[in-house]
Amino acid sequence: MTDTLLSASQLRLQRSHKTVLDNISLTLTAGRIMTLIGPNGCGKSTLIRVLLGLEQADSGSIQRQRGLRVGYMPQKLSLDQRLPLTVDGFLRLARGASRQRIDQWLKRLSIEPLRHQSVHGLSGGEWQRVLLARALLSEPQLLILDEPVQGVDVQGQMELYQLIPQLRDELGCAVLMVSHDLHLVMAATDEVVCLNGHVCCSGHPDQVSLDPAYLDLFGQRPAIAHYTHHHDHQHCLDGHIESEHRGGHTHD
Repeated sequence: MTDTLLSASQLRLQRSHKTVLDNISLTLTAGRIMTLIGPNGCGKSTLIRVLLGLEQADSGSIQRQRGLRVGYMPQKLSLDQRLPLTVDGFLRLARGASRQRIDQWLKRLSIEPLRHQSVHGLSGGEWQRVLLARALLSEPQLLILDEPVQGVDVQGQMELYQLIPQLRDELGCAVLMVSHDLHLVMAATDEVVCLNGHVCCSGHPDQVSLDPAYLDLFGQRPAIAHYTHHHDHQHCLDGHIESEHRGGHTHD
């Protein structure tokens, strides 16, 4: 599919006389995965908020497909520790939630046993999968994941990175993902955009890993791990744009 879901042109944003985003342009199309990488404080999460309409750019334009459904997994989501809330109760608060969809995504993401557990007692990996389930509840056409492996161990990171292209295939959606480092991003990523306030370089992960601008930022890194992905999935359903907060680490 080549349907354009969202396109941004020449986005610019300044804060306190500092240019945070400078001349950023990108296009998100159905069925493709784009990953934003860059050093801490380079504007990745800020760009996500601008694309979601949660923050306004000083100049530039954003075009979204009419009625676009967006599933958003924020980098940080804060919940009051005094609030007794189970995983099931948390997911029922999400827009687009239904009993059927909650059951479907708990099972699909292998977190069904967590249904009646308190959200406050989850491990980092469990919490990230719950947040991912929440993003999937509205059947997103565009899935936006801000640091989806944050607080997850290495094995859990590999599993999540392998899961994301599977979800892309099942939903037929576009995926925009934020990561810190190219060598952690699966080769299934269709396009990588390297940010440092502006677009330093972009293209396939193999191309970007050899680009002088990338090497200036990150230095020489180990070879990218390649994951083989077979398109043999059934197409299922189901996420939405919300900007909530739970304790976590914010980098941008």
